[in-house]
Formats: sequence, structure tokens, C-alpha cells
Amino acid sequence: MLARTFANAKSENRIALMPFIMAGDPDLNTSSQILLRLQEKGADIIELGIPYSDPLADGPIIQLAASRALSSGTSLKAVLEMLCNLKSKLTIPIILFTYSNPLINFGMEEFCTRASDAGAAGLVVPDLPLEEAEKLSLIASNRNLDLVLLVAPTTPLERMKKISKRSNGFTYLVSVTGVTGERSKIDDRVHLLVNKLKELSSIPVAVGFGISDPKHVSQVREWGADGAIVGSALVKRISKSDIENVVEEAGEFCSQLRKAAG
Repeated sequence: MLARTFANAKSENRIALMPFIMAGDPDLNTSSQILLRLQEKGADIIELGIPYSDPLADGPIIQLAASRALSSGTSLKAVLEMLCNLKSKLTIPIILFTYSNPLINFGMEEFCTRASDAGAAGLVVPDLPLEEAEKLSLIASNRNLDLVLLVAPTTPLERMKKISKRSNGFTYLVSVTGVTGERSKIDDRVHLLVNKLKELSSIPVAVGFGISDPKHVSQVREWGADGAIVGSALVKRISKSDIENVVEEAGEFCSQLRKAAG
């Protein structure tokens, strides 16, 4: 499903827009509405964060969102249930973003089965070692889920080769060294990394971490990326919006990003 989505975007001479939201921030009912509005406003794929108490790869904006979601009673099971309830309405792929600890505690096979049954198309587990990812990738693929692997600016070339060959759906290129968060500019070396990944594999490349506004989306498109992932900037808007306006404001920001995608 992810491969088809990237192919469709490419056929329209644009890149895939991939917003990220934290499930349960401010509550699961609002998250449901935001998911549907993002789909309506042009998102190609949505990355749905499962709140966790120790999100090592995330900066303060998403950490606070996870904390609010946990405080409102959001659990992994509740997120999967919400997604299942939206299954007939969501027509775009949903990627679940989680960490290895809750995944292992829940059980890899059980998690993948439940995620697939709920309609998820893929998984991102940023702290999962490559060696463990091989095991999870097999379990996930048997349930029609793509396990998406991450490449960072500091990833050695040989390891980058292994990751790009073993990632499914697309390769997630982290644009910065460090955690997620809004940035004023994108490092020029991202251009070189996109080109390098394109040389190593034919799988699509999506850039995330620090993609904060329409200008950044346009920039990664010019650099040859196949997708742009926007997380902290959207999560921040959600956190600052009144509950009456949050769905509308998330949708408006998505519309702006979609225009920049091509």
C-alpha cells in the first residue's frame, strides 16, 4: 500500500505528504477527527504516534504531547481500537510510530496482528536495533505491514546500505542529528544523503525530523526526496489550538503543506 501511494504521488509530479500526530492528544476522539481532516486536506500517509513515557527520539514538543495523551488515559490498545473504528473511513495508509519497549511488552506478533487488523499499513520503531528489526520485519510482512527503517546523518555508509536494502515501504531519512523538533532551516547535507540513498536502493526516501513548514517541504522535493514528514510543527499547532478549532487548524496547516508538495 505504501509503495502504491508513493507511485501515485510520483505520477502526479509531487512528493508524498506525511503528517505526524500523537494519538490521544488532546484525546482519542479529537485524534479521530484530526486523522479524517488530514486525509480530507491532502495527506498521502499519516504517521500516528503511540504515546510512550520515555520517547528517546522525540524532542520536547512531541514528548509533551505523549505525556498529555498518557494523562488522558490513552493506551496502546485504545489507539488500536480507535484505528479499527476508523477503518471504513480512512482510505490512506496509516503508519504506527512506537518504541521497542511497549512493542516487546505487548508482544511483537500480537502487536503486528492487532495493528494489521486495525488497518495499519506500516510501523516505525526508531530505537529498534537493525538486528532486531530483521526479526520484526518478517513478522510484520507476514501481516501485510511494512517496517520502515531510519537512516541518520551519522549512519556509516555500510550500515546505510543494509538499512536501505531492508527497509520496507520507504526509507526514513532523519534530517538532523538528535531528536525531533522544529528547525528554521534544513541542513544542506540532506540533499547529499537523499542522493546517496537513491544510489543504494530503488525504495522511496522520505525526509523527517525538522521539516517544519511549506518552504521545507518544497526544499526536500527539489532535492529529490519522495516524501516529507511533518511532525513537531503540526503537533505544536494542535497543542496551542482551542478544542473547538483544533481540527480545522490542523486541516488548514495540512492544506498549506500539500500545496508545497507539488
